[in-house]
Amino acid sequence: PPNILLLLMDDMGWGDLGVYGEPSRETPNLDRMAAEGMLFPSFYSANPLCSPSRAALLTGRLPIRNGFYTTNGHARNAYTPQEIVGGIPDSERLLPQLLKEAGYATKIVGKWHLGHRPQFHPLKHGFDEWFGSPNCHFGPYDNKARPNIPVYRNWDMVGRFYEEFPINVKTGESNLTQIYLQEALDFIRQQQAAQHPFFLYWAVDATHAPVYASRPFLGISQRGRYGDAVREIDDSVGKILSLLRTLSIAENSFVFFTSDNGAALISAPSQGGSNGPFLCGKQTTFEGGMREPAIAWWPKHIPAGQGIDFCPGQNVSGVTTHTQEEHTKLPLLFHLGRDPGERFPLSFASSEYQDALSRIKLVVQQHQDSLVPGQPQLNMCNQAVMNWAPPGCEKLGKCLPPPESVLKKCSWSH
Repeated sequence: PPNILLLLMDDMGWGDLGVYGEPSRETPNLDRMAAEGMLFPSFYSANPLCSPSRAALLTGRLPIRNGFYTTNGHARNAYTPQEIVGGIPDSERLLPQLLKEAGYATKIVGKWHLGHRPQFHPLKHGFDEWFGSPNCHFGPYDNKARPNIPVYRNWDMVGRFYEEFPINVKTGESNLTQIYLQEALDFIRQQQAAQHPFFLYWAVDATHAPVYASRPFLGISQRGRYGDAVREIDDSVGKILSLLRTLSIAENSFVFFTSDNGAALISAPSQGGSNGPFLCGKQTTFEGGMREPAIAWWPKHIPAGQGIDFCPGQNVSGVTTHTQEEHTKLPLLFHLGRDPGERFPLSFASSEYQDALSRIKLVVQQHQDSLVPGQPQLNMCNQAVMNWAPPGCEKLGKCLPPPESVLKKCSWSH
């Protein structure tokens, strides 16, 4: 059975990844994951708030069905703060329960958020292991009017946020993402050594206000502290995928990356993300609240480069497509004075189109008549020509031995 890794982000928006058009391009590992797998440009959560969305994800049932909603007020957002009485009902069958029955080892790392009272403990709902917290990392509190949120290892609390697990609200420094990463890597290694199929639910919350990152990542993003958190998560995802490759289990591991709801614009810009071109964000049912980044990765099973949308948020019927279309004989023409957004192509039958096309054809013919093609430089690839031993590497002791030279045609999937 394939290993299953579900990487769920917290309040990360549709527009936070480079592959979705974020201009600073600070997510190289997630962008590579999308290029090697499948990107979903129109992926939706079941709710624009954390707890109901997570309950739906793990049960496969809408919040109105699994109980994660309120009738206290019409269309209100409800979740699981510390004072909540309820949680995930015993009558709900969760994904980890089904996988455990199928022989999987199961672990949750990070935020549970489906109830913090004993009967709602994740180890009572299908998980074998847990390292993380039942609630979000709000605080610090004085442990009088309100306690700091506990952090659990399996059944027992091992500390609290802002105490044994510090978060500096002023600077944003915290090692939590690194701790969560190490928990994931250790679990993967253990299950591989035991030859055991596993389900890892990696639910980190660094992008939820108050946003945090570890010291090496603080101040490195063009996007402020929120960007620092995103860059550390991107780096962590890269390390998880790299370990799967190193252990030779990548081809038997299905990895899915997404977010619980849209970016919290109320916390932006320093503590919140981007929903790209979409309206509003978290706690609204507009596109910005429920349309999420999503990537599926499974080498040799999911073809590379599938579902990439090079016009994110700009789907125009008959204009933007997800497959190559031949337009040489009848090119799509736009009047940029009237239509700078290129949303209304001229009708092929119109006199305006025919007149423009006749003028364009003359220029194209002149170009073709005088064209002398150069030798193509982007046809062949060879791993041996990569930066194994750049000039100056000898002085630094940084030269690396290149692999055997194997010349082959480059694979351009897009």
